[in-house]
Amino acid sequence: MNSAHSGEPGPGPRQADTWVVIPLYNEAQVIGGVVEELIPFFSNVVCIDDGSRDGSGDIARAAGAKLVRHPINLGQGAALQTGFEYALERGARYVVTFDADGQHRVVDALEMLRRARDEDLAIVYGSRFLDDRTNPGALKKIVLKTAVWVTNITTRTRLTDAHNGLRVIREDALRQIKLRQDRMAHGTEIVVQLGRTGLPYAEQPVEVIYTDYSKAKGQSLLNSVNILVDLIIR
Repeated sequence: MNSAHSGEPGPGPRQADTWVVIPLYNEAQVIGGVVEELIPFFSNVVCIDDGSRDGSGDIARAAGAKLVRHPINLGQGAALQTGFEYALERGARYVVTFDADGQHRVVDALEMLRRARDEDLAIVYGSRFLDDRTNPGALKKIVLKTAVWVTNITTRTRLTDAHNGLRVIREDALRQIKLRQDRMAHGTEIVVQLGRTGLPYAEQPVEVIYTDYSKAKGQSLLNSVNILVDLIIR
């Protein structure tokens, strides 16, 4: 993986008050590159290895991340909750949630963090639907838009992309999150809990990069269908 996606800035301040939390499960092929892209900009990166069987955790640590291991796979919600608690225990002012599969851009995370600071926002959600840079495909877009509609109804929140893994969360909001959903429904759960805080939030346009790797794993559509299934049965 390249050191940075096209258009990202050169190394700058490393955001010492911020932790990047990465849920990690069997991403040995890409996680090293993901961590290496983040490290020049964020001094604190932690991967929560959620029972990986392919050495992902060791690769992440070798690339410069801190590592917390779940001995068995508990799900992405559980991994995020572990990461939140780890960051808070170490004095985090902000947490950035970042996916392990290489779909997020560091430049978007930096811009979201800057906006949170400048506008005194407690939460900044990344949205792939506020501009036309992301092309998820027609079927995936329909599924995701349906999930957004269901989430907005059930949470009384107005978002355009409720299940984007790129978020910035300030410490006061983070302390009020207690995730219990272990599957994809944690994305709705986190919106519900953040909404209840009454703290200020905004959405930020971001680009999600659908790679051959992620499509080969079935993530380009299957995760979106899983989101809908979990929303229906939760």
